[in-house]
Amino acid sequence: MKETVHKKLNQLQATAICGNDISSSCLYVSALTILYAGQFAWISLLIVAVVLFLFRRIYGEVVGAIPLNGGAYNVLLNTSTKRLASLAATLTVLSYMATAVISASEGMHYLHGIFDNVNTISATIIVLVLFTGLAILGIGESAFVAVIIFITHLVTLSLLVLASLWFILNNGLETFHLNWQTPIAHGNIKTALFLGFSAAMLGISGFESSANFVEEQQSGIFPKTLRNMWAIVSFFNPVIALLLISIIPLAEVGSNKESLLTYLGQTTGGSWLAWLISIDAVLVLCGAVLTSFVGASGLLNRMTLDRILPNYFLKQNKRGSHYRIVISFLILCLSVLFVTNGHLESLAGVYTFSFLAVMALFGIGNLLLKFKRRKLPRPERARGIVVVIAVSSIIAAFVGNMQLNINSFYTFLKYMVPSLLFIGIMLNRIFLIRVLIEGLEYFYQPLRKMVIISNRYLHKMSLKINSQEFVFFTKGDDVAILNRVLQYVEGNETTKKLKIVHITNGASGNEALRKDLEVLDRAYDEIDIEYLEIEGVFGPELIDELSQKWKIPKNFMFIGSPGNKFSYRVSDLGGVRLIM
Repeated sequence: MKETVHKKLNQLQATAICGNDISSSCLYVSALTILYAGQFAWISLLIVAVVLFLFRRIYGEVVGAIPLNGGAYNVLLNTSTKRLASLAATLTVLSYMATAVISASEGMHYLHGIFDNVNTISATIIVLVLFTGLAILGIGESAFVAVIIFITHLVTLSLLVLASLWFILNNGLETFHLNWQTPIAHGNIKTALFLGFSAAMLGISGFESSANFVEEQQSGIFPKTLRNMWAIVSFFNPVIALLLISIIPLAEVGSNKESLLTYLGQTTGGSWLAWLISIDAVLVLCGAVLTSFVGASGLLNRMTLDRILPNYFLKQNKRGSHYRIVISFLILCLSVLFVTNGHLESLAGVYTFSFLAVMALFGIGNLLLKFKRRKLPRPERARGIVVVIAVSSIIAAFVGNMQLNINSFYTFLKYMVPSLLFIGIMLNRIFLIRVLIEGLEYFYQPLRKMVIISNRYLHKMSLKINSQEFVFFTKGDDVAILNRVLQYVEGNETTKKLKIVHITNGASGNEALRKDLEVLDRAYDEIDIEYLEIEGVFGPELIDELSQKWKIPKNFMFIGSPGNKFSYRVSDLGGVRLIM
């Protein structure tokens, strides 16, 4: 059967998909930062740019070492446990849900400002449904739309900057001097900068998105997307904030915070520029919706492959899209919209804290990668002190946002706890099935026939999950390493069968290894250990052959961390996981 060939994304396409989210931040983050930091807002935004610069290397090291979809989930899965990785995945999905709904709703509010007869709730639903269809069509079609939106947005922002500079040349800096002498709202510069920094950290939401669809990008494109996003945010966000302080009195910022850039365009260029900015806002915020769908689809697909979510979601259409995942994500977004009735402040807490938590977990994953996978080849490295500073900055922003609005944090918890309960059920479904079996036998003894039928079905389900075989490729490791392998399998995988495979080049003589495995087989009596010696050369071809022969997916095959002399990259092995 002929396989579907998926076209990889180039630099512009990949940057556009994730860049629409992060570049749309200037529509709201400038006003938000000025409200807390006043005339020092541009300094807070520059500090954010420095923090984002640190994260460039952090993301570059992790994804360069393990270039697989999933972002924070991926690195934690390969360096810690499924439970911690699932926490990161849950937070990421919550962030994408909130981003999609907020962006769609904000975009429709801008549209309502142009056309008064637009119903924002109905229009938001239409936008979410339209981008669901676009995501189902495939990432190539999504990238085409994203590029058009992205270029339009950059051109519009550039026109706004030029118009503002021309306005200042003709009118002078009198407004800037007045604003600079305005008393600080929060008592002192340090507090103002800290609160402004905390609010401004929302301006980098979307930076994590590129890591969630890295497998769809051409080789070497990922670090370029990080560079491009950093450059856009580092230039436009501080510059626009500085222009706002130079043109608009601080007293007028609060009354125009909903559409501050439109007001700036009206002031500097007239109604045509204000209209253009409003149209651009609608487009780029819709582009942020697309980013959410693409990022969430890549992450949820990876979680399904790792059996955290049901295999039901792996079904693909003719274009290779996981349409069930996309439709499920749409349902989640619509449920959030209806529950909050489009109340954006209720979603702000989910959006803020989930995004910051994901960034912090990614930094922690980088530290775990350094400690546990130090031999794994990677194109670049972030110094440990840089990672600590970056994660500390994120934690400070998290605390700062709690200080700004503690009710938003409580809203975030209301969404996170049920999500974690669902993931917990999926991770412990075998245990829960066994509890259900015993409950049925105890409480429904009079209904013997129904109990027997239910019992057989559930046992069959349990056996099906446990019958999945896993493979570990050993280089002739000693008993200590093999013991850690079995501890990992016993603690993280629901299986009863493990093949331990040693690839030989004609010579055998592994009696010590056989004896070690006999001891371990007795120690781990719940796991059926099978030892195999196969003559050949370890590589992608042999893995493909064994995967097809044994009918074992490649992501159920494990290896230890390869050294610098290893002939292949981890991504060349088709999803084989690192557990040592």
